[in-house]
Amino acid sequence: MDTTAPLILTLQFDERSFAYFDEQRRRYFPPERNFIPAHLTLFHALPGEQLEKVQRDIEVRASDQKPFSLDVTGLRPLGRGVAYALASVELTDIRRHFALVWNDWLKSQDRQNHRPHVTVQNKVDPTQARALLEELSDSFTPFQVEAVGLELWWYRSGPWEKVRTFVFEQ
Repeated sequence: MDTTAPLILTLQFDERSFAYFDEQRRRYFPPERNFIPAHLTLFHALPGEQLEKVQRDIEVRASDQKPFSLDVTGLRPLGRGVAYALASVELTDIRRHFALVWNDWLKSQDRQNHRPHVTVQNKVDPTQARALLEELSDSFTPFQVEAVGLELWWYRSGPWEKVRTFVFEQ
């Protein structure tokens, strides 16, 4: 197994919330580029060679974390796409915890201020993205979704490969 590939850490939503975001992604994301399910990325490139430590760190934190709600606060333009913006004190705490634990490994993208979002459209013409942003914004009402765990993935330049799911303690 290639352990030099980067690892991606995402938040796991409850089934209803995931189904909503994934349906939106299937509807609006260009099908020829939509290789992965809807997700909220916490870290984009953790070192694969540190897989065992990364899993232990996630296991410890997930075992001490209860499921929690996130507010879907609005829509966010991505230039060539659209995302739902999310906010949660618990999510901020989890991300801050791991950023401190893994500080020495973080690449620049993961050192930036984290702006939680779920991308439902990307890699389209900016005019098409603006039109979708306007369309979705017209009927948007804030709502809540549930976080039930964390998911760790291998990134090998194509569809992601799931390493493991870490379920929050009920």
